[in-house]
Amino acid sequence: MTLRVVGAGIGRTGTTSLKLALEQLLGGPCYHMFEVFANVDHVEDWRAAAGGRLEWGFLERFVSTVDWPACAFWRELADVNPDAVILLSTRGSSEEWWASANETIFEIMRQGRETSPGWAEMIQAVFRKHFTLDVSDKDAAIAAYERHNAEVRALADPARLVEWQPGQGWEPICTALGVPVPDAPFPHANSKQEFRAMAGLDTPTS
Repeated sequence: MTLRVVGAGIGRTGTTSLKLALEQLLGGPCYHMFEVFANVDHVEDWRAAAGGRLEWGFLERFVSTVDWPACAFWRELADVNPDAVILLSTRGSSEEWWASANETIFEIMRQGRETSPGWAEMIQAVFRKHFTLDVSDKDAAIAAYERHNAEVRALADPARLVEWQPGQGWEPICTALGVPVPDAPFPHANSKQEFRAMAGLDTPTS
């Protein structure tokens, strides 16, 4: 495994757009929660990681990571990829992040949906150790979000750390990677409305 970018930002901070952008810049696949859905065997790999068994062979074909569950292990991944940029994606405010996460990821968790076999147990194990299980409690969730971001800022090597928010586009990332800024718009994907439609959260139940 040789990662060029280790994503430390948690879900609903523009991570799907970042996935597309990093794949374009680096010419290789970026690991995102979508990869867990597509590779059912990865569920057990992440559950093992939450239990302390850190074996990263399943990431060997990827050149970057973003989103859950990889962001929970940003320190471990950064340690074994010492030349990688550490990319902390955040939203403009904690309230803005909560509004998005509460109506997407957390709604799926509250409903106990099994997006893939064993997914719910895995994500609970990761959240229990690295975030919070109180995803229905706004104050607890925001506190976990802010604690995570503060920890990244405090512990990451400043020479490797890049902070990015949706709307900042290519330049901060391209500068850190030493690559040209593409002559194309920055990707924009997986809005709250798109997420809810994809997950069927707005589909009436009979």
